[in-house]
Amino acid sequence: MKTGPVRRRRPTMRDVAQRADVSLKTVSRVVNDEPGVSTALAVRVRRAIEELGFRPHPGARLLRTDGRTSAIALLLEDVANPFSAAVQRAVENVARERGVVVFSASIDEDLDRERALAREFGSRRVDGLLIAPAGDDQSYLADELPSDTPIVCVDREARGLAVDSVITTNALGAAEAVRHLAAAGHRRIAFLGDRRSIRTAEQRYAGYRDALDSLGLPLDPGLVVHDLKESGEADGAVTALLARPDPPTALFTAQNMITIGAVRALRRLGAEWSVALVGFDDVPLADLLTPGVTVVAQDPTAIGRTAATLLFARIAGDTSPPAVRLVPTTLIRRGSGELPPR
Repeated sequence: MKTGPVRRRRPTMRDVAQRADVSLKTVSRVVNDEPGVSTALAVRVRRAIEELGFRPHPGARLLRTDGRTSAIALLLEDVANPFSAAVQRAVENVARERGVVVFSASIDEDLDRERALAREFGSRRVDGLLIAPAGDDQSYLADELPSDTPIVCVDREARGLAVDSVITTNALGAAEAVRHLAAAGHRRIAFLGDRRSIRTAEQRYAGYRDALDSLGLPLDPGLVVHDLKESGEADGAVTALLARPDPPTALFTAQNMITIGAVRALRRLGAEWSVALVGFDDVPLADLLTPGVTVVAQDPTAIGRTAATLLFARIAGDTSPPAVRLVPTTLIRRGSGELPPR
């Protein structure tokens, strides 16, 4: 009777321990690059690994003697958003250097989803959590995660919980955008912002108001639009603003997807050369449009790298007081923000 090929049993850590004549704990330490193993023993274990063709299973990291899983969680607003994607990649780069995997998910500005995801990752004993919180109170994390799990907030400052945060200089960047438009001669500058419940949206609106006040320009409520959730809504808002009897001559769009909606509206209306625009956060291909889109650019790579580095320092035992790290913005002039009023 013809039979199929006999599958060779995959060697285990116990096989390595037996071949090297050491304890399972010693093999675990060598596999996970942990200290506490003499050079001679490490050489024996690595020789046994090579002879047996042993390959660690991802789950083997659960056997680390310090209880770590070599995995961290990353919860962002929307991993499909270019800003979030850049943050995620920067975190992954830092984690890869340390042999750590990153589990990421989108919160979608849903408080219940945020809490459920935090609870789920906590139950999986991740070594740390990076989170861009949707809510205005993160105190619940103290109950949802094991007490020794380090937490770093990304893009938005933590509230109700003493943990590190890495954020952009949102108010300063927004104020710079408004001053830039005013320097080109604009006095009627509209604000189009994200949901007011989001801390970053609140900060950018504050920067807009402060800049108008410092320039001696009135705040016209009719030129302020909040709670824009996606680019289509921004398109409609710009269309409505420009249909007013006294339309704005310039737009400050305070989030990248809002900027995309504004660009679409301006181009559809044939107003891309007559209405100035500065967006907060860069958008893909912004430099290839005509005119190019002037932006106050965040540095998501620096934000992700800084947050991940802080988290790994906490995992390693850093007990210094929690702090807020600020990552500055950069004004990039491309043409749309330099148009004069018409």
